[in-house]
Amino acid sequence: MRSQISDEITFRKLEILLAYMEGGNLNAAARKLDISAVSVHRALHSLEESTRCQLFTLKGRNLIPTDAAHVLAEASREVIKLMGEGIAATRQAAGYSADSLKIGSLYSLTTQVVPEVIIGIKLRKPELETELVLGSNAELLYKLKQNMVDAALMAMPDPDPEVESIALFEDEIFFAAPAGSPYAGHAEIDLRETAGEKFVSLGDGFATLHGFQGAFRIAGFEPTVVMKTGDIFSLMNLVSAGIGYTLLPGRVRDVFGDKLQLIPLKKEFLLRQTIGLSFLRVRERDPNLLALAAVCRMLRHRNA
Repeated sequence: MRSQISDEITFRKLEILLAYMEGGNLNAAARKLDISAVSVHRALHSLEESTRCQLFTLKGRNLIPTDAAHVLAEASREVIKLMGEGIAATRQAAGYSADSLKIGSLYSLTTQVVPEVIIGIKLRKPELETELVLGSNAELLYKLKQNMVDAALMAMPDPDPEVESIALFEDEIFFAAPAGSPYAGHAEIDLRETAGEKFVSLGDGFATLHGFQGAFRIAGFEPTVVMKTGDIFSLMNLVSAGIGYTLLPGRVRDVFGDKLQLIPLKKEFLLRQTIGLSFLRVRERDPNLLALAAVCRMLRHRNA
């Protein structure tokens, strides 16, 4: 079926028509669009030729819109609005979000890393709205792959062709004990000597739990876990209350002040987490993610 719309009718010309109708004259429309008055006149004349009807009458030097021009302007307003929404929806489906950024994060990163990242992205893109989504490493990776978050601050996942990661820092795992515990004066902890102790831990999917399990595999015994919890701050509360010992990353060292002591593990049990920013490779050219990645690289350089 042959289109009734001339190839000469473009979105740009319709925008010029709307600018003229709103401004009332060639100069006002030209200033609004940052083009010349000649370009405005040429576009309006082209629309008349393309629609094959008179859109303006000449009164002195002024172009007076006809009823036909008002009809075309109203249709143009709707078409441009609909196309703008369509482009926004297309970009969102392709992984681009122009006015918002949803960042996933581990609970343990909210005390220092997340605020620094949020401040950094706000300085670069003040108009950008940010939303924080907290969860375990497994939850964040799932939400990342389902486009439920735009990027995630988390322990770097195993190599994945779908995921791009930028390392921020390495964090050491420590033995966590309440202040005044029998281990308080130790310079380092041999996990084999804690076989009779009670422990508390995070639930499945947390990167710290993975390190916890790995350390005890090296120690050669299964720890007695009396309670599990869903966030690292609740875990620290359990330790400070004397419910059990655990293993914690160094980044939470200052959260509980002198109520909790983090003691280094002996060299054979030493474990590290690499914390980074992860996002989908298909979205690596998203302007918002480029800005976020730049902020994270700056933080890495500053903390090196």
